[in-house]
Amino acid sequence: MPQITVDRSPTLRLDRRPFAAELHPLIASVIDSPVADCKTRFRRIEESFIGDGAPERAMVLLEIRLLSGRSPELKTELAERVLTLLQKHVVPEPGDELHLAVEVVDIDRAAYRKSVSA
Repeated sequence: MPQITVDRSPTLRLDRRPFAAELHPLIASVIDSPVADCKTRFRRIEESFIGDGAPERAMVLLEIRLLSGRSPELKTELAERVLTLLQKHVVPEPGDELHLAVEVVDIDRAAYRKSVSA
């Protein structure tokens, strides 16, 4: 925990490993969680339609799923700091209009289970 999903347009450049290497400690520090608990998956969007469908629009949608119980203020701080980090790492094609979004979503503690094995 936390579980992070990064969906991105195919035209964007994002050096995934360096981004995750900065993202995980940032998240861990804000929510007071071990870095080792962070898990990120990157998904390339094959097709998207933004606004009126103009082809020069690109996007990154980043979702952070956390166990419930954190304050709205903490989740807002986390979203803002992750958005700032994302802005540093995403490189659009020249002329592209870049849409970035970060959402922090609660996972129901009572229903969540996990397993880690070596």
